[in-house]
Amino acid sequence: MTVQNETKAQTAEHGVLLTDVASTKVKSLLEQEGRDDLRLRVGVQPGGCSGLIYQLYFDERTLDGDAVRDFDGVEVVVDRMSAPYLDGATIDFADTIEKQGFTIDNPNAGSSCACGDSFS
Repeated sequence: MTVQNETKAQTAEHGVLLTDVASTKVKSLLEQEGRDDLRLRVGVQPGGCSGLIYQLYFDERTLDGDAVRDFDGVEVVVDRMSAPYLDGATIDFADTIEKQGFTIDNPNAGSSCACGDSFS
């Protein structure tokens, strides 16, 4: 039983959700790059007008304390420090006249700046 608990701790999941549209876009980008060893890393760091900015990039590493969740073959990784800020956040992909790119709908963001790149 101890081994199972250790395994669960090493593969802890986070509360970030990835929509089907975003998952499809990530798969497409990885196929274009010819890479199947990358994960989508999501995090926050100090900065921006409102105090925190989002980080969203491909990463081949998995670091100690990372939480990983699989969405139909797309692994989304969140570091231990960012997880509380992102719990319940949804990552989507928009492809409209107004906006093209990944979006993050975060219920933990009390306020955001006018450009939408940072939050507090």
